[in-house]
Amino acid sequence: MGKYLIAHDLGTSGDKASLFSTEGTLVKSYTASYETQYFHKNCAEQNTEDWWQAVCTATREITKDIEPEAVLGISFSSQMQACIAVDRNGNALRPVMIWADQRAGKQVNDLVGKVGETRMYEINGHRPSASYSIEKLMWIKEHEPDIYQNTYKMLLAKDYIICRLTGAFVTDYSEASGTDAFDLKELKWSEEILKAAGIEEGKMPELHASTDVIGSLTEKAAEELGLTTSTKVVCGGGDGPCSALGAGSTQDGQMFLSYGTSAWIAGTSDEVFLDKDRTLICFGHVIPGKYMPCGTMQAAGSSYSYIRHALCKEEEAVAEKEGVSVYEVMNRLVEASPAGAKGMIFLPYLVGERSPRWNPDTSGSFLGIRMEHEKCDYIRAVLEGVAMNLGIILEKQRERGKISELILTGGGAKGDVLSQTLADVLGVKLHRLDHVETATSVAAAVIAGIGVGVFDDFSVVDQFVKKEKTFTPHEEYKEIYDRQKKLFEKGYKCLVDYYKVDAQI
Repeated sequence: MGKYLIAHDLGTSGDKASLFSTEGTLVKSYTASYETQYFHKNCAEQNTEDWWQAVCTATREITKDIEPEAVLGISFSSQMQACIAVDRNGNALRPVMIWADQRAGKQVNDLVGKVGETRMYEINGHRPSASYSIEKLMWIKEHEPDIYQNTYKMLLAKDYIICRLTGAFVTDYSEASGTDAFDLKELKWSEEILKAAGIEEGKMPELHASTDVIGSLTEKAAEELGLTTSTKVVCGGGDGPCSALGAGSTQDGQMFLSYGTSAWIAGTSDEVFLDKDRTLICFGHVIPGKYMPCGTMQAAGSSYSYIRHALCKEEEAVAEKEGVSVYEVMNRLVEASPAGAKGMIFLPYLVGERSPRWNPDTSGSFLGIRMEHEKCDYIRAVLEGVAMNLGIILEKQRERGKISELILTGGGAKGDVLSQTLADVLGVKLHRLDHVETATSVAAAVIAGIGVGVFDDFSVVDQFVKKEKTFTPHEEYKEIYDRQKKLFEKGYKCLVDYYKVDAQI
């Protein structure tokens, strides 16, 4: 009888469960979707019960053809920067404030006033932002004091599931580094930041390495998942650091671009790297002793989803008739528009922005609209706008050294049109992995395998991932995109005052 590992990728739109053999082969995967509630301009919430049902459904689906006792371990990659207030029994006390929720602007200012932006950055590798978990918990304390009073622990996304599986209240160093309350160099909760935030350290989960075995499935959890209590639960990591491992970025200087609902350009570093303008952030890696300098934007793939829902009902009908993805039909429109979208610029700030702007009050914009512009230009402008935003992040990463190539991964990067657009705008070679949608799942599987003793070290990831296709930038587009990038930057600066006024009305 073969032995297996289960990797859960608990994302923004759903939970993707993947079954891997201990030889590194992907046997089966299944995604169970759930909804996000967006409201009041900058609020974004999900339901923990939706997560749990998705995990149970997906697990049962991928294991229905194997013996339950053949599953040695489960681990996770998950969306980061959530805030889940739970009681002593692990019950969620309110809906989850996910990474995209930016309502805690006042709390950010309060924290900055007590600690200072520079000092925060020095401690945890992050500048204060409403995106992060500790600011969200501060918001709960101020606006929902009864819930805060009854909060036993604040958990992160995968850690809530781990709690349901084992009864333990834990997190790993990579997830902790996305809370804005973690001492990155000392690998512990920052007493200084927590004191300033007014948050008791006792409300923070216990810290672990990503490969630590947290426990075995409880009888109740095993029954709901269709597994046995012999299956071990391994801590896992945040989707950002997991994407580094899944992209094969295990050594200092190896860089990659992950393109999904959000997107980031990141890499592996032997040391904490902090850029001079504090544009980048730095996470704890899932690999012990390493770090992940990263620039993460909010709305990458979600910008493309937005334009689909806003403008592409006709394309959805065509896709259904042809039996293809609507994005395939949309890509035809992109190819019908010239490089530069006839001068149109899209600012992809639909849900505020983290890196590179660090401005929660931003909103999306189309600039330079003229009578000559058609639907195809709007769609191309969206792809190019996201790429230009990533280009600013890339330039900050170059403070560490020359970057002429990137590994490309993430579910949004599976299309050739998008991948080539990224290469053209960024001006670098992109090496797309053969299974772009499984990078974080691969990482979780590797972590699970190391945790239960199947794999010796992280180098085993090379057995899982291979380069599928390389995209080389078209030199003839360089002048066009150099011009567009200047307009992109100028457009944002011209709108900064507008964002301020809009936030006050």
